[in-house]
Amino acid sequence: MDQAKALDELLARMVADYVAHNRAASIVKSMLDEAGIGLAPVLDHVTIRTLDIEQGAQPFVELGYVYDETLSYEDWYAKVYRKPGYPALFVDQAYTDERGKTSIIPAWVRKFGDKVFHHVAVRVEDIERAVDRLKSKGIVFAGTIVGNPGDRLRQIFSAPEMVDGQSFTVLELAERHRGYLGFLPPQADSLMKSTVARQ
Repeated sequence: MDQAKALDELLARMVADYVAHNRAASIVKSMLDEAGIGLAPVLDHVTIRTLDIEQGAQPFVELGYVYDETLSYEDWYAKVYRKPGYPALFVDQAYTDERGKTSIIPAWVRKFGDKVFHHVAVRVEDIERAVDRLKSKGIVFAGTIVGNPGDRLRQIFSAPEMVDGQSFTVLELAERHRGYLGFLPPQADSLMKSTVARQ
């Protein structure tokens, strides 16, 4: 099997598993399927939580993803990997020293592992409209939209799907402008904190 086909199959399998366990994503996929679009063309990025970033990213690196950047936060950090034509891969972990003691990531990984997506981000044109539309379908959001109108990147997480009383997956909506494809550290940290109260 060639690398591109293997990568397509890995992403399709992991996204299908994620959609099966996340109500907001299931609704978005149904709405896009009805329009004949499907979910894959609107994927902005996918996120894995892990205890070892290099190990967590390895299946994707073997299929052509390459390291792009590292983002650092108070008690966790992330590495971004990219492959042209595919959604960015965002892999995060807690620091392994004292800084990581307060991170919510290790407990999440112990419960769910690092072979599933914590979240998938769907790119939207109008984040307020998308939030309103999903709210009309019963989806609840964690916090408010991070980023101001017209900013390069605006984001929001759905409220977490709960499994055995613990937050499992969330859906992210991402509105991008001016060709910006990166990630803004303060925004990513705000999104992480938006689900802490629901852990």
